[in-house]
Amino acid sequence: METLIDIQKRLLPDLLEVMQKRHHILRSIRFMQPVGRRSLAQNMGLTERVLRSEVEFLNNQDLIDIKTSGMIMTEEGIQLLENLESMMREISGINVMEQELESLLNLHEIVIVPGNSDESPWVKEELGRATASSMKRRLKGNTIIAVTGGSTMAAVAERLPDFSDDTLFVPARGGIGEDVKNQANTICAKMAEHTGTRHRVLYVPDQVSKEVYKSFLKEPMIKEVLNLIKSANMVLHGIGDAITMAERRKTTEEDFERITEGHAVGEAFGYYFDEAGEVVHKVPTIGLQLEDLSHIEHVIAVAGGSSKAKAIRAYMKSAPHKTVLITDEGAARELLKG
Repeated sequence: METLIDIQKRLLPDLLEVMQKRHHILRSIRFMQPVGRRSLAQNMGLTERVLRSEVEFLNNQDLIDIKTSGMIMTEEGIQLLENLESMMREISGINVMEQELESLLNLHEIVIVPGNSDESPWVKEELGRATASSMKRRLKGNTIIAVTGGSTMAAVAERLPDFSDDTLFVPARGGIGEDVKNQANTICAKMAEHTGTRHRVLYVPDQVSKEVYKSFLKEPMIKEVLNLIKSANMVLHGIGDAITMAERRKTTEEDFERITEGHAVGEAFGYYFDEAGEVVHKVPTIGLQLEDLSHIEHVIAVAGGSSKAKAIRAYMKSAPHKTVLITDEGAARELLKG
C-alpha cells in the first residue's frame, strides 16, 4: 500500500520540491544565524531574488525573524524543523539509502544526515548532532570513550549534551602536529567540558621510532593513560583522505612514495588503505591500533562529504561489522554510485 508521501510524489511533485527547498533554507538559517540574505544565497547556491521571496514567506509564517544583524529562527520555526525531520528523511529517500548502504558495506548501522559537507560547512554540525545522539543511546555506567582528532571530531565536540558524570574521555592516539584545536587532546577536553565529565591527556607524538616508543612506555603517567585507552568501551573516530593525512603528518618522502604508489585513498588509525581495502602502509603510532577495535563494544566512525566516499569505502572493508557509520548525503550518494 502506498504511503501518503508516495502518492504526493506522483500527484504533487512540485509541492514536495517546494517543501524540500524551504526546509533546506530553514536548516541553513538555523546553523548560520544570524545570517544576511546575501551570505545565505551564496552558501546555498541560490540567487538573491529567489531567496528573497522564500524568506518573505517564512517570515510571514513566523518561522524566522529578520533583524538588522541578520535572519534568525523563531521558537516556532525550530519546533517545525524538528517535527519535519522524519518526514523529510522519507521524502529525500535517506531512510532507503541507509538500508542500502548497510547491506553494501556490511555494517551494523548507518546514519545519514541531509546535505554535503563539502559544499555546506554547517553539515558538519549535523554530523555532530547525529553522533551525539548515537553516543547518548549507547552510554552506560563508567564509560571510557576514546576519541581521535580532526575537524569532524571537533564539530562533534560542539554538539554534545550533558552526559553521565562517570564518563571519561581519552585521546585514542597522540597528536599529529595539526592545528591544536583539531588534536585529540584538545577535542577530549572540549567534549568533557560540554558534557560535564572528565578527560585525560596523552602528551606524546602520533608517530615515533620503536626506541622512543619503548621509552615512553616506561613513563608511569603515559602508561596509565594507554591502559585507559586500551580499556575503552566506546571509540569515536574519523576517516581521512590518504594524501591529506600523509601531508598533515609531514610524512617522509620514502613513505609518501609508498602511499602514492600503493594508490592509497583512505586512512584511519595510522593505516593507509587502497580502494580494495588492502593496507599499503602502516605508521608506527602510540595509541589504539586497528586490531584493538574488535575488542571494543561500540565503534562509531564519522565522515562526510562526497570527496570522502572512496576513503570510507576503502576503510570499511577492514572495519568491524558492529561499526556505526555516521555520514552525510553527499558521501552516501557517491558510495551507492560506486
